[in-house]
Amino acid sequence: MSWKITAFAPRSVIEGALLAHEDAFDWDPQIVLSGSEIAEDKPDDWQLEAWLADEPGEAEKGAIAALFAGEVPELIVEQLPDTDWLVTSQQGLEPIRAGRFHVHTPDHPAVNEPGVTDFTIPASQAFGTGQHATTAGCLSMLTHMRKQGVVVRNCADIGTGTGLLAFAALTLWPSALATASDIDQVCVDVVRDNAAANGIAMGPRGGQLVMTVADGMNHPLLAARGPYDLIMANILAGPLVSLAPDFATSLVPGGHLLLAGLLETQETAVRSACRKAGMRLAARLVNGDWSILWLRKRR
Repeated sequence: MSWKITAFAPRSVIEGALLAHEDAFDWDPQIVLSGSEIAEDKPDDWQLEAWLADEPGEAEKGAIAALFAGEVPELIVEQLPDTDWLVTSQQGLEPIRAGRFHVHTPDHPAVNEPGVTDFTIPASQAFGTGQHATTAGCLSMLTHMRKQGVVVRNCADIGTGTGLLAFAALTLWPSALATASDIDQVCVDVVRDNAAANGIAMGPRGGQLVMTVADGMNHPLLAARGPYDLIMANILAGPLVSLAPDFATSLVPGGHLLLAGLLETQETAVRSACRKAGMRLAARLVNGDWSILWLRKRR
């Protein structure tokens, strides 16, 4: 059996807890968090959900309570059926249609339309099919970049999850070298399975994808395969800020950086960190509460 802890609070309180989680470098990776609004007609009423494999004790409940700066909302603990919570949370997701891409789980049919690339991304133990606003925004921005004449010979997808953004980049720039990384070991098999299902070749040559496990840009393979024309990172605002100097170092002069996973309210901090690292904004879009940023490194 698995367990879930839920806390209900105003949006600002839940967002504050999520930000505190980003800064908790000693966070137990067995406690997986998410925050969301409860209903579309109540945009200020949010919930924080934490999933655990085992029954939470005082240490686990205390770690979650410590994320709240002020009064701690009631922590509701419940036991869940014996199932993979992440797979369950992603089942039945509506397809994403963004730019020249159509992305869906196997529960939905593929499309066969001229100029549209169809990707099937099943629910899995890796993130990458559920965050529709950030994922769709990245796919739209990549399509826009290609239409603007951006040329990519070497790209990296940092925090790849399911591999989706790397697959999209290889579709738009089919001869490019492509590298994907994630901090979670489980993503290695997930990406390989998804690549096989979607006709993406794995390997070190142009038009192929290499997958590795890495914390940010700190990995010998990422260093050896750089510098990059394009780096994509759909993660969280805190890591985006701390990784800005590493992103800049890993880009060629004039190289492109696509960032997502940040709330619009966090955009100023992310853009400031990138500007200090020598990158300027080329374009932005807002999808719901989320900002998607295209930046370029100074030549």
